[in-house]
Amino acid sequence: MASFIEPLVVGRVIGEVVDLFVPTINMSVNYGSKHVNNGCEVKPSIAVNPPTIHISGKRTDLYTLVMTDPDAPSPSDPRMKEVIHWLVVDIPGGTDPTKGHDILPYMGPHPPVGIHRYVFVLFQQRGHFPVIGPVHTRAHFNTRLFASEYDLGLPVATVFFNSQKEPASRRR
Repeated sequence: MASFIEPLVVGRVIGEVVDLFVPTINMSVNYGSKHVNNGCEVKPSIAVNPPTIHISGKRTDLYTLVMTDPDAPSPSDPRMKEVIHWLVVDIPGGTDPTKGHDILPYMGPHPPVGIHRYVFVLFQQRGHFPVIGPVHTRAHFNTRLFASEYDLGLPVATVFFNSQKEPASRRR
């Protein structure tokens, strides 16, 4: 367990995005054949489409998935933190986000400058997610505040990757 938490602490995900927690669910994230491990690099050109995510757990359990960029617009000046890139609720355990309800559609990484962290945070819901109004801006999202407002508690799984702008000649 400590080996899983350590990269989240070193990468400042625990502290800046979420509080210290103990993972209780397995969540695997893949962009094509690229498996996302904490702190790995994923090129924006690979992450244009939503990743394939598998969540363990019982089918009767429901989960909320949040993906944010806490480094917007730049790691040295993150005044827009966090920018929300994806929000899916009511995901049944043992499945994936396609079985849930998209509140905010996926937006791939597009870091303008510097190395940005993109963080997937999974929460277990206490029941079906309440109806929420439209999200008018993706900037200034706060994962902790969101979890508090909707009584989600601490995360049950988190994984993050790093990404930076690709030179035009190297995009694929």
